[in-house]
Amino acid sequence: MSPQPLPGITARAITTGRLSTRVLFSGPEDGTPVLFLHGNLSSATWWETTMLRLPDDFRGIAPDQRGFGDADPDAKIDATDGLGDPAGDALALLHELDIDRVHLVGNSMGGGVVWRLMADAPQRIVSVTQVAPGSPYGFGGTGSTEGEPCWDDFAGSGGGLINPQLVERLAAGDDGMESPFSPRSALRTLIVVPGSIPENEDALVAAMLSTHLGEQDYPGDMVPSANWPFVSPGTMGVNNALSPRYVGDLVDRILAAGPKPPVAWIRGELDKVVGDNAASDPGTLGAFGLIPGWPGAEAYPSQPMLGQTRQVLDRYAAAGGSYTETIIEGTAHVPYIEAPTEFDAAFHAHIRTTGGTDE
Repeated sequence: MSPQPLPGITARAITTGRLSTRVLFSGPEDGTPVLFLHGNLSSATWWETTMLRLPDDFRGIAPDQRGFGDADPDAKIDATDGLGDPAGDALALLHELDIDRVHLVGNSMGGGVVWRLMADAPQRIVSVTQVAPGSPYGFGGTGSTEGEPCWDDFAGSGGGLINPQLVERLAAGDDGMESPFSPRSALRTLIVVPGSIPENEDALVAAMLSTHLGEQDYPGDMVPSANWPFVSPGTMGVNNALSPRYVGDLVDRILAAGPKPPVAWIRGELDKVVGDNAASDPGTLGAFGLIPGWPGAEAYPSQPMLGQTRQVLDRYAAAGGSYTETIIEGTAHVPYIEAPTEFDAAFHAHIRTTGGTDE
């Protein structure tokens, strides 16, 4: 069950041709629409304070994506199509709400859905704001800025990356701090800068605990591999959908698609979730001796996630698009929660200068 929305946020149950889910709204019904897509292990709840801070003439819209919150638990993600299921859900929601074009915002896994939408439906997007997005090449198992896999079976990506002790704490509904693997511990030590506590932390943790669990959901299934770290992606759930194995020609499609909405890339200076030495990357863990048998940096380096994103955005700009990069000092993976004033300065300027949906 999702937490009660903050005052100023309304929640509606909406059924499209693809998914029944909870959708949060803020601002005037006739305002310029902004669609917010949340990250992994969270829900639309994580966007509430950002939605409330939107300029008065903007309408915030944030769904619980498939596999999270109050989305239909019977709706699963077919990982073999990458993030095609949540991207299709977002387009179906726009159709149901009779919205032609939107400002599109994604964080982390939600940023991965945004990459997919930039390839599938760029004509529906006025502007893109990517907040600490996952790499366009996927998460895990690649060692170059061009997204080359470390192994042919993409070992080291997918559902096998998820710490089983975290899954146990989620299944137990643990909202405390006694275990270092509880959702609240993960929030305080990894997602935000250690030592800081978000104002609405209880609601954020409750949203984390609303993640759908199982081999078809979170963490998803996995396949044994002969290649270090000896697990490769399965076929179900969001973590497998994030694997580079199923990205296909997404980057080429983004570069070839048109029109090309302007992109604001906003990230935290101290992000440990998405970075060139991410805390959960097998290459990072292996170098510290936390996963035995690491074959070394030449065979399995940490994924250069920031380098991959920058390389794609540079090519995007060369192909006729545009982007800006904003690094917010003293913040980690969710600068929109950690430093709202600094985040809003960049975000609001971006959606203001890219105009309305009648462009």
